Amino acid sequence: MFRIVRSRTLNALRVDQAAAIDPVERLAGDVAIRAEETVEQLRAQLEEARTEAARTAGELEALRSQQLLDTEDRAALRLLLVATRKQRQTLDRVFVLFRRGALHSVHASADAAEAAAEAEGAPRHGWTAHTPGAALPAAAEVDWRVQPLPLGGAIT
Repeated sequence: MFRIVRSRTLNALRVDQAAAIDPVERLAGDVAIRAEETVEQLRAQLEEARTEAARTAGELEALRSQQLLDTEDRAALRLLLVATRKQRQTLDRVFVLFRRGALHSVHASADAAEAAAEAEGAPRHGWTAHTPGAALPAAAEVDWRVQPLPLGGAIT
């Protein structure tokens, strides 16, 4: 169906149409501009987050390496401490094991000397301590004897 419209009415309709479309186009343009600005802000934030993540990953790797070094350092220090403590426990005497008057071995403790004699067949019981200054029985009369000897001084 066709309708006949006057030119004045047609022009008025076109003006009304333009007036109605103009605010919509402006609104659409504003929305598009805001969307582009938001996209740019989000891209900038994403780039900052990537940079921060890379920096944090680098710091984490450095901290892991430092932790490994610290652990190794602590282990080495413990070994040095143990060695130092062992060296500080200097002996002021040694215990000499004699068999029938002949030197058999030298030990850090009387127990170690007795254990060495027992390993060679000496009886496990009946050991007697020598009193310093007392006369020793003849060496040939004693199968096993442990005698303490001071270090760094004269033999008593």
